[in-house]
Amino acid sequence: MRAIWLLAVLWLAGCQHVAVAPPPAGEILDLRNGQVLTAQQLLMRLAEPERVIVGEQHDNADHHAVQLWLLQALDEQRPQGSLLLEMLTPEQQSKVDQVRHAATPPADLPAALAWQDGWDWNLYGPIVRFALTQPYPLLAANLDTAEIHTFYRNPPVLKGERSNAASVKSTLLQQISDSHCGLLPESQMPAMLAVQQQRDRRMAERLLAAPTPSLLLAGAWHARKDVGVPVHVEDLGATEAPTVLMLAEQGSEMTAAMADYVWFTPVTPKQDYCEQMRKQFGK
Repeated sequence: MRAIWLLAVLWLAGCQHVAVAPPPAGEILDLRNGQVLTAQQLLMRLAEPERVIVGEQHDNADHHAVQLWLLQALDEQRPQGSLLLEMLTPEQQSKVDQVRHAATPPADLPAALAWQDGWDWNLYGPIVRFALTQPYPLLAANLDTAEIHTFYRNPPVLKGERSNAASVKSTLLQQISDSHCGLLPESQMPAMLAVQQQRDRRMAERLLAAPTPSLLLAGAWHARKDVGVPVHVEDLGATEAPTVLMLAEQGSEMTAAMADYVWFTPVTPKQDYCEQMRKQFGK
């Protein structure tokens, strides 16, 4: 009983003021003018817009440390309206809401949320745990698995001039090919593109519907201003584009067309994903 009581105290304590740690190290640039910013200067700029998208490399621990710092530090500047995650699906929303309103935390939080194995809980857990103790909603921004299968089998017609631009589609098709190490059959490419863009459209819809100021955490390609969620936000008729902060490893190519700001983090060792893909495809 004492252990349960202690968990409850710690859970409720998260709802109180959280001392914000110093920001993670890294070089921050305003891509629109090349100005070097401090973390505090970036924070002041991100506190102004109604909607902010933060693009990440999913397996980079530094990126998740930056996200947690931003979430905590922004709340010091103004009340947060909502947090949206690419890592959550509509099927999980009721579970998230139940945990948020529970008197005591579940013993196994990932199980209670039906957290998907594809997202490393060791990386996302601190962000989710913090968000669940806050007064603003934690919202799903992705598609359900059944929706993905439907869009893959029968790609719908995507409405919108920007998202249907040839430059957008060709850039995304190249990224899909590169991410599969050139091993994906040509016949699957249109379906994969449709799923990617339907994910972007759903995130844009959810971002526009969420209480503001809102913050969306998503993969870098979803976050990009030139091909990702911001393109769909524009196609959906929003009068103000979301502000995009890209988290990228030092040496990555970043331009003002891709994001408003970039926070460069140290380069991390890479796994040989292509070798894994070649084994998967038997090549």
